[in-house]
Amino acid sequence: MGMGVGGPSGGRDSYRPLSEINVTPLVDVMLVLLIIFMVAAPLMTVGVPVDLPKTTAEPVKPPKDPVVVTLTKDGKLFLLEQEVPADQLDQRLKALAAEDPSRLAYVRADRGLDYGQVIDLMGRIGQSGFSKVSLMAEMPQGGGAQP
Repeated sequence: MGMGVGGPSGGRDSYRPLSEINVTPLVDVMLVLLIIFMVAAPLMTVGVPVDLPKTTAEPVKPPKDPVVVTLTKDGKLFLLEQEVPADQLDQRLKALAAEDPSRLAYVRADRGLDYGQVIDLMGRIGQSGFSKVSLMAEMPQGGGAQP
């Protein structure tokens, strides 16, 4: 007489593994870690406490408005929304650059213009004393990049 282990049939076919995972301890550990990081995060951003000296210097001035140069499809030049003859553009740009050489210069050009005309204009602006020259473009209607 033998003793059967398993089920009524006595075979190994009746054994099935437990497929449920107990996640309660995992949730408990994650909540404790969340609380620790919520308390510790503000303490890490404070930095080293230092008693800073007082100063009588003037506050830093915000940068001036950028210089915007516009080139229309028919070749007209505009400096700060005011039409400028092509032969006077360089001297007006030099005067603006002399006031503040760190001032930004933006180029607005019609999309139908020749690439060479836009690059020529950017070169003239750079030779006038502006070290930061950027091109302006419009965002698509959706606000993001289109494929």
